Amino acid sequence: MPMHPSATAPTASPTSPASVSLYDARPFFEKALRFGVQNGIIDREKLDAIRADAPKGMVQIARYFGNEFLRPDLEKAKDRIVNLVSLYLQSSCGGDLRQAAESLRDHSFLSRSKGGSDLLKALLALPESTVFHASLDSGAEAGGPPKGLAEWSLKSFADYQAELARRRPLQQEKDAAVWLAGELGMDAEELEEAHTHAEAVIRTALLAMATRRTEMPDWVEFEKMVAALRKKYRAAKTRSAAQAGKTSSASARSLTVSLALPANLPDEFRDVVQAVLQSVQADLPQILDSALTARALFANDSEDHHPPLLGRYFWVEDIASEMEHHERSVSQAWDKVTGGNCDDGSLLTLMVCVAAGAAPKTILSEKAATALVRKIQKPGAKAAFNPELARQYILEHAPVQHQDAYLQLWADFMDEAQSTLQSDSTYALKDALALLRRECHVTT
Repeated sequence: MPMHPSATAPTASPTSPASVSLYDARPFFEKALRFGVQNGIIDREKLDAIRADAPKGMVQIARYFGNEFLRPDLEKAKDRIVNLVSLYLQSSCGGDLRQAAESLRDHSFLSRSKGGSDLLKALLALPESTVFHASLDSGAEAGGPPKGLAEWSLKSFADYQAELARRRPLQQEKDAAVWLAGELGMDAEELEEAHTHAEAVIRTALLAMATRRTEMPDWVEFEKMVAALRKKYRAAKTRSAAQAGKTSSASARSLTVSLALPANLPDEFRDVVQAVLQSVQADLPQILDSALTARALFANDSEDHHPPLLGRYFWVEDIASEMEHHERSVSQAWDKVTGGNCDDGSLLTLMVCVAAGAAPKTILSEKAATALVRKIQKPGAKAAFNPELARQYILEHAPVQHQDAYLQLWADFMDEAQSTLQSDSTYALKDALALLRRECHVTT
């Protein structure tokens, strides 16, 4: 760390900013110090102050990153303190040697070292990706350096600039996602708990706002949102075809879904959100195509299926809401099949039909009941009546809260009735019909 006033800079003019050689590999701190001494900016008193501060700073840095009593740690500390001061001077002064020399003159050596350390800490605080995740562990022990600081304190200014240029857009994209999520009632902490990424949040937010949603959708609402977009697309396509006689799908689509930046979007987010909006527009042909269900398009339900838009969009994982929606859908479908009739006779009629491979009904006419029994009792047609089919039907279609009761009802009925239904005796048809009239709904 040369500091003697008599030192001469190899390419410096004594009265003007130095023109540094292209291959000058000296630390920027050394260049600034030499320039300051040669041009009368830094006097002997300041040099003495730097000489006094430098060893103190080296010991502090050695202790911070390792052990101040070990020579290798002290050697690294010397490199680190020079690098930190160089980083701060080069960053704050834009590489101008005169400004850097004046900064050394007007401030303490240790303050410039701390400035470089603060720059690196700010860099390391920026995200390495656009993924939201809760920071449960910073990677540093209590009171120790942040994760990565030891490595970065020895890297060049060019490395610092490159990493800063890489990380800043990631931070901006995450900030934009947080802002959009906030407009839909979701905060940054909730995004971190969801372990999603900024692009997915922005894409979903743009679709949600295009369909006038006011909250970030869960899966149920996300499906409805896709359905609304498709309905809007079909309606516009129909209108366009009626007006023009024949319209390409591309022009119809442009008439259908209007994606735009939110009017109140802060200016600093406009470019990044605009870029993501273009990716949503590229996805629209698949989103608007009804050939695939929303789940087949976005969600991964099996190892054999690879949804084309998996991971590109975000929805709130609300298991309770999905279960409630599923149960409500199942209940509605079951009510449609049973006609709302859930008495034992109606249910047994339906199950007998299913077990016999017939259309599920809760009421049979005398003629239909006779035909059903004949089918069951047809010689050589044992497979025509399979109680397991009814059991599977209950598991697949009946409301979960009633399945156990329905399965027990069916099992009890089979214990009593199966031999009669599948009998081949002389009076088998008569006995089976009598059984159905008694236990099921058979109209005369």
